[in-house]
Amino acid sequence: MTSMTLMSVSQLTSRLDDPQVRVFDVRHDLGDFAAGRRQFEESHIAGAHFLDNEKDLAGVHTGRNGRHPLPERAALASLMAAHGVGPDTLVVAYDASGGQFAAHLWWLLRWIGHERVAVLDGGWQAWTAAGQPVESGPPPAPAPGAAASPRPSLVGAVDADAVLANLRDPSFTLVDARAAARYRGEVEPIDPEAGRIPGALNRPYTDNLEADGRFKSPAQLRQEFEAVLGGRPPASIVHQCGSGITASANLFAMEVAGLPGSRLYPGSWSEWISDPSRPREKG
Repeated sequence: MTSMTLMSVSQLTSRLDDPQVRVFDVRHDLGDFAAGRRQFEESHIAGAHFLDNEKDLAGVHTGRNGRHPLPERAALASLMAAHGVGPDTLVVAYDASGGQFAAHLWWLLRWIGHERVAVLDGGWQAWTAAGQPVESGPPPAPAPGAAASPRPSLVGAVDADAVLANLRDPSFTLVDARAAARYRGEVEPIDPEAGRIPGALNRPYTDNLEADGRFKSPAQLRQEFEAVLGGRPPASIVHQCGSGITASANLFAMEVAGLPGSRLYPGSWSEWISDPSRPREKG
């Protein structure tokens, strides 16, 4: 049976011509927003469609909702329908960044109620290393006028108000997916202020990966996450990072590990610091 979380290169190869499979390239560079589309046009998995993390998979920026605010659920559902995704379509997402952007699409689709979605293990690097079919050229245009309605969400999310209330009356634990130096507030390469949300634990999303960029085994991921969680149940965990991207990768890795039910704070640090009254800490 095909995993609804991770899909291997060989599994995808065997289903590349299946009309019920839709592959999405979500390669992206947070320092160069045009890089993903350029990379797609140069070479991509044969038959793949392209989604832009800034234009297609994020909502309107208000200055108070973080770097990657959630899109409207109905708009995302219609966009996926325009790319030929129906209720029974198996969506496979890939990137070239350790699965972070692919995991974010995985989370977004489950957020609009689409269950059949997987991440290509090892991403673009694993696909090309295996010599699998690629092609070049611009992405297929979405079908005009396609519309769909989101279904009940399969994942949970919290907002900044819930995180603030949790500081006063704790009911969940934050896990920060950023690198340890960012978590400690020693450096901040993207957002205007360094630091972390008080009380957050740290699990850099890169710790989920083997040296070749593939995810660690479910057993190893489970052991490592259980060490971080310290007996806390998965349902009491909320993931955050800088803007909700690598936090999705940690949430995804917990699902792979057989620890389902954690939630996402989509706004994350970039939203949190937009209000100077919200507390921060370092160290």
